[in-house]
Amino acid sequence: MKINKLQVSLDAKLLVDIDFTIKHSLALVGQSGSGKSLTLKALLGMLPSQMRLELELDADFTIERGKTIAFVPQNPFTALSPLTKIKDQFFVTEKKMHALCTSVELDLSLLERFPPELSGGQLQRVVLAIALSGEPKLLMLDEPTTSLDPKTRVVIIELLKKLQKQQGFKILFVTHDMHSASALCDEICVIKEGKVQESGLMESVIECPSSPYTKTLIEASFANRNFRE
Repeated sequence: MKINKLQVSLDAKLLVDIDFTIKHSLALVGQSGSGKSLTLKALLGMLPSQMRLELELDADFTIERGKTIAFVPQNPFTALSPLTKIKDQFFVTEKKMHALCTSVELDLSLLERFPPELSGGQLQRVVLAIALSGEPKLLMLDEPTTSLDPKTRVVIIELLKKLQKQQGFKILFVTHDMHSASALCDEICVIKEGKVQESGLMESVIECPSSPYTKTLIEASFANRNFRE
């Protein structure tokens, strides 16, 4: 799956100008203001109206949110209606809803509860189940583990890897955290100020970064932590 050209501009100023390939699972990594959020919004069709987008995709892939692509936001607490039972936030048959919840290892009894009654990890499973209901080809993740505790973060990442193996979707993981990126993704694209700094196999970039910017991100993410802990 190739993004041959993705350009976002505002008043003739080019804010993002990148291209990348998602072979299996790609981490799009950069600090705040690097352009990764604009890239994500561009792919989701969520850019502000005053911004201009140019996008070239593979001829055999089209972006249709809820069909070919699905999105898991950073904060599961704000992704769901707090006054609506979990079961009523799915728009599929009861049989499929139960199958989806089972696939993300969510206890079916939680379907009768409201979002504020669930933990962050449980809510993230709900959001993931809803995202997968359309059987997407590409699952886009916006730092989905940031609001979770370290133990739950590992559990969710392992769950994502298992689901990808079972269902065959590709992953685009947008994050500033090289540690989480390395735990989930095979490849990486590092961006700064809307430009690609370097890209390649995850382990190769982690072990021998060619860009000082990438090295800074690695050092910040892996300080006092073991690689792929």
